[in-house]
Amino acid sequence: MKKRNDSRRTALASAITVALSFGLVACGGGGGGSSTGESPAVEPPYTGLAWFDPKLIAAQNTATTDGAKEEIAKNRAKLLIAAMTESQKLDQLTGAGNAVVPELPSCFGGRHVKDIPELGIRTLRISNGPVGVGQNDCAPIGDPQPLVSAASAQATALPSAIAMAASFDRTTAKQYGDVIATEMNNLGLDVFEAPGVNMARIPTLGRNFEYFGEDPFLTGTMAVEESKAIQAAGLIAMPKHFVANEQETMRQKTYSTVDDQTLREIYLLPFEMAVKDAKVGSIMCAYNYLNGVQACENDKTQNKILRDEWGFTGYVQSDFLATRSLKALSKGMDHEMPAPALWAPDKVKAALADPNSGITWALINQALERRFTQMFKLGILDRPIKQTPINFVAGGGKARDIGNKSSVLLKNRGNLLPLASTLGSSDYVTIIGKSSQPYAQQAVMGGAVVGKVVAAGSSDVIPNYTVTPVAGIANALGVSVGSSKVRLILVDDSNTLASVNGVPMTYADAIANHINQSANKAIIFMVGTIAEEGGDRGTVSYTTSFPSAQESFCGFVLTCAVTNIGWDSDPLYHPKDGMTLDWYSASGPGVMTKKVNARSSGTQAMIDNIMAANASLKDRTVLVLKDNASFSVPDSLIGANGPASILEVWFPGQEDGNIIADLLFGKVNPSGKLPVTFPRAGKGFMDYITESQFPGSMVAGLPTVSYSEGLNIGYRWYDANYVPAAGCTVTNGQNDCVAFPFGYGLSYTTFALSNQSVAQNGSKYDVTVKVTNTGGKKGAEVVQVYVQMPSSANAGRLAQPPKRLVGFAKVELDPGAQQVVTVTIDPAASNHPLGAWDKASNAWVTPAGSYTVLVGNSSATKDLTSAGTINR
Repeated sequence: MKKRNDSRRTALASAITVALSFGLVACGGGGGGSSTGESPAVEPPYTGLAWFDPKLIAAQNTATTDGAKEEIAKNRAKLLIAAMTESQKLDQLTGAGNAVVPELPSCFGGRHVKDIPELGIRTLRISNGPVGVGQNDCAPIGDPQPLVSAASAQATALPSAIAMAASFDRTTAKQYGDVIATEMNNLGLDVFEAPGVNMARIPTLGRNFEYFGEDPFLTGTMAVEESKAIQAAGLIAMPKHFVANEQETMRQKTYSTVDDQTLREIYLLPFEMAVKDAKVGSIMCAYNYLNGVQACENDKTQNKILRDEWGFTGYVQSDFLATRSLKALSKGMDHEMPAPALWAPDKVKAALADPNSGITWALINQALERRFTQMFKLGILDRPIKQTPINFVAGGGKARDIGNKSSVLLKNRGNLLPLASTLGSSDYVTIIGKSSQPYAQQAVMGGAVVGKVVAAGSSDVIPNYTVTPVAGIANALGVSVGSSKVRLILVDDSNTLASVNGVPMTYADAIANHINQSANKAIIFMVGTIAEEGGDRGTVSYTTSFPSAQESFCGFVLTCAVTNIGWDSDPLYHPKDGMTLDWYSASGPGVMTKKVNARSSGTQAMIDNIMAANASLKDRTVLVLKDNASFSVPDSLIGANGPASILEVWFPGQEDGNIIADLLFGKVNPSGKLPVTFPRAGKGFMDYITESQFPGSMVAGLPTVSYSEGLNIGYRWYDANYVPAAGCTVTNGQNDCVAFPFGYGLSYTTFALSNQSVAQNGSKYDVTVKVTNTGGKKGAEVVQVYVQMPSSANAGRLAQPPKRLVGFAKVELDPGAQQVVTVTIDPAASNHPLGAWDKASNAWVTPAGSYTVLVGNSSATKDLTSAGTINR
């Protein structure tokens, strides 16, 4: 024992000498430090530990550039690694598994990395995301499922990420990140496993609500702002899931095949923006395979592209259980979560002893250096774990504001909205929903079961409070919950029975005596979709032989029955018995029934029946949608006989009722825009794709998904009119296969865009437009800038879609006010606004020719005007 301690002191003494001269420590062979033994724990201020030398810390804190700060942090990481034992290094390669957090003895969690007290290294604590601080490494002691415990620490349940994207507002994205960062610091957390930047390639992807929609530039922009806010608070942001992880169906085994141009221009682009513009500290690699190589073992994406091309200096963490082998260590992955498994110390030691394994101490040191560098750079290791009370009132207020800015007014016939906030002595409003669905009854955060307000999977957030729709509307009207002024009518699945404020009656009596009455000033239907990690919502039938984590999904989401779901034999999380989570044994394939009450039959029939009861009802009816993303819209909703108003609030989170009331009664003027296209029923992307595109087909015995639509996803697909069988036509600038286009959203006021122009400003181009509020209410408009690529862009490459989004800006104006808005196009920007990926030269190119710049307030042709051209 004496000899081992002497060895440690010698290593520390050498490291201190180097630190005082600000030099570097080489990570040599063996472990780079003493191979055995431990020293007594060192207490703050860590006297004698070179990586905590006050001069180094002061130099890092006063560094004036990000690069200088990171260089000092990297030096500190090298000093630490040089003093670590081999066993300490091996322990640091993985999460600790389910264990008590030493610094917080009341917290039992499964999202942390072990501390090393004798080296002054505290526990690294990780939180899932992306819709608030969820699964935050603090469940009750002994909880059998600490990763997904309903008793986890509380936090603010924000509106869904796709809702935030619908704000089309960088300030709102920053506000979203600020709430998360504040509460992570309150809870003593360090790493945020988000934002999610996978694309809404499949409109029914179960995790679309965790992402930012169908456009890569919008996705990247929102991810950059959120990540900057998180890292400005001294935390590590971790964009996920890298890359081509656009479905939950067979996510553990899916072989995604994507051509290089599509991969670069669509799926890699948001990650590239986050790396270059937000300088994120980490990236999470995915479950799927990409072009035959598992995502966490993909040298091309993780080393050549991420690091060599983009200059990423952070670390790559596995998605939970995404690690397939130790080979990932040499292919760019640095950290296995959530527990020692394939990178367990005994397995690593065996590989190190095998000269043919390719595993070396140099690789281990490199992986640790990448993570420790970010931990030092962001101050994580220079501050103790400390918890402080969360200000839930402040968090809730910001969540409400985000929800208000993110909701989208899709229809408002006769200006039914906003509703009057005062009622006559006998007047009332009615909320209608299915008794088996959560939408009309509770704060909706994606949870499928009435009484359960959180979704299963990454989006679990345990709120301190929730505001139900009835409570929010009652508060807005100045009446008590339970008052007859607000009537909650819940209808059973067969449209036979109902209850009115809890009083049972027949469905017919509810219509006759409560709905079809002149004193009923507004009928508010609340419906939507349910989605979560672990399963997609499908619109296509398929006969693939491999089990599918997939629900039956037929056209309009409100009418579909639920079928069985098959799960593959990989160890993964899955919903079970009302969406609670459990581990699924890897003993073999199994089939279970997914209990989803929320998507019962009869919802559309309920709406149709009530609308038909009295011709005047349609002019008093509002449809409030609470959706994961888009759905195929039936003509009965769009037409003159459908609801007068349609309001999309996505998954609004804990402030559900207040957000809805603010919008319905005009306290807030809706200003959101759609981040996804809403097609007409029977005429959407999902109606015309092949089985090979989704959910996949067996190719050489492997479940393979072909991204054969190439660049044409979302609005680009509809623009390219890729649905000839549907007979899509563009009439007066509107594609009749589209119910509501990408970028679309109404207001309680009106706007005019004029004087569009584009002018060169050095190496950039300024697009200007005058925005005028021509209505009678204060409101906000989103100016959107699209570019049409020249025909030369198609030479030797995939044909470019008719247009791409390259810029946007949100402006708020008083009635009659006007403002000139400038959106700058920078050809050198990380989103490559004028670029096309050229496979032959393996580089971005700017094709020669004339680029048409379009300006408007949606992606529909009728809403766009040419501002001029850019000639290159």
